Amino acid sequence: MKININWKIALLSIVFVVSGFLKTSFAQQKFEKSVFYDVMATGDIEAVSNEMNIVEDASINNKEGYVGALLMKKAGFAAPAKKKLKLFKEGRMMLETALLADNANTEFHFLRLAVEENAPKIVKYHADIAKDKLFVQMNFKNLSLSVQHAILDYCKRSKVLHAEDL
Repeated sequence: MKININWKIALLSIVFVVSGFLKTSFAQQKFEKSVFYDVMATGDIEAVSNEMNIVEDASINNKEGYVGALLMKKAGFAAPAKKKLKLFKEGRMMLETALLADNANTEFHFLRLAVEENAPKIVKYHADIAKDKLFVQMNFKNLSLSVQHAILDYCKRSKVLHAEDL
């Protein structure tokens, strides 16, 4: 009987150690803008979902803008069309709310520009392209190097924003 109790204690100890390790390793994933922009540029649905979890758990201000952009990216992978539209609208609302809360946030203007430029015409989300382009151009030099790098990478495939404009 004593052997069974020792095995149970050992097994429970292992379970607690492993679960503590998993929680610690997940908690160690922190929001990094370079990773966020990589996911926005080339991520698949799993990468987008993972990045959403990281952003939602991060202690950053106005994270709704980042989550909103990720939701609109995720909408591109969703099926059926009804779910695509639902995700896109939810993300749009979050990004627009973040912009209302902090209209001077150049990053959010850039995210909206990138989404608007690539959004299907049916969602009618193209009204602020010129305004956002101008805002990004005027404030580009004030951004962190990682965000500047993301914008310059985006310029390579953009029809609206070009590196020589910055």
